[in-house]
Amino acid sequence: MDCWAEEVNRYDEVMATVHMNDRDVTSNFEVVLDNIRQGAEVIVEQDNLPVAVIGPPRRTGRLLSEAIAIAKARGSKATLDQEFMRDVEEGIAARSQPWNPPAWE
Repeated sequence: MDCWAEEVNRYDEVMATVHMNDRDVTSNFEVVLDNIRQGAEVIVEQDNLPVAVIGPPRRTGRLLSEAIAIAKARGSKATLDQEFMRDVEEGIAARSQPWNPPAWE
C-alpha cells in the first residue's frame, strides 16, 4: 500500500495524517476507517495531488475540565456537587442518542 504517516498539530492536538492514493482508498476502505477510528486524518491523493480529506467528526462543545477552568477564571460561585454531576450526566445522555437516519426508498 502506498501510504505513510506523520504527526501534525491541529486544534491543539497531535493527530496522525495518513496519505493514500485514490486506488488504495477504494480498494482498502476498511483500512481508511480503521485509521479514522484511531483519530487519524486521511488525505486522499490523485496523481500526487490532494483531492479530499477524510477524518473523524470535529469535536463540538468543550471538555468539562475546560468549562470548570473557565468558570473559575470568571469567578463563578457554582457548587460542583452530586446534583450538578447528575445534571451534567443527564445532559450528556440526552445528547448521546444514536442517530437513526431515514431508510432509503
